[in-house]
Amino acid sequence: MRKARISFDGTIHEAFEWEGRLKLDDGRIVEEREVEWLTPIIPRTVFALGLNYADHAAELAFDAPTEPLVFLKGPNTFIGHHGFTRRPADVTYMHYECELAVIIGKTARHVKKEEAYQYVKGYSVANDYAIRDYLENYYRPNLRVKNRDTCTPFGPWLVYANEVSNPMNLKLTTHVNDKLVQEGTTADMIFDIPTLIEYFSSFMTLSENDVILTGTPKGSVDTAVGDVVVTEIEGVGRLVNTIIGDESFLNR
Repeated sequence: MRKARISFDGTIHEAFEWEGRLKLDDGRIVEEREVEWLTPIIPRTVFALGLNYADHAAELAFDAPTEPLVFLKGPNTFIGHHGFTRRPADVTYMHYECELAVIIGKTARHVKKEEAYQYVKGYSVANDYAIRDYLENYYRPNLRVKNRDTCTPFGPWLVYANEVSNPMNLKLTTHVNDKLVQEGTTADMIFDIPTLIEYFSSFMTLSENDVILTGTPKGSVDTAVGDVVVTEIEGVGRLVNTIIGDESFLNR
């Protein structure tokens, strides 16, 4: 079952796929374009992995990390499906990052890898944009790179864990204006999902609706105002986003 959060007629609803449309929690059937898509959950603590695919590290001329490179993301970075992401006028290189989002389902402390999937509620798609102009260095993306308003589309769906048979073997793609620009597989992660859950829970408590953004494969290229970016993960969802400029952003 795929579940979304949407706003319709001024009210927030849970919604489910229904024959190409959406069925709201009050029983009404609506078209996908009639609603405002919200993030599938309200994210709590969000952990984002840097350089978690060796091919992406090589693409950026960095060595693959020997332990997870992690930064945190604030809540205002997240927007929903069909949302709009700002590209500041002064930047020269802003790129998408298609990522599998792992959503924690219950309190986790000192979890062993063998038990890690018991703590996963489900999965979603994230597009964690980065502005390379603002990057300080490879191991410390600063706030302007990864914590800007609207910089992380997230959704459309929460797909429950029992519906994804092998999250470590999913195809990821990104299309910009219908052109395929990024393709990879979660099988190529340096640190897989159980390893990440064991790592984080070894020194801090994970809670329901914490999110782990697991990194992106190679293929990140510059984007422009007006580009329509579609990040898709096999069996999890297709996330659509449009890049806008400063004037459009400030007038929204």
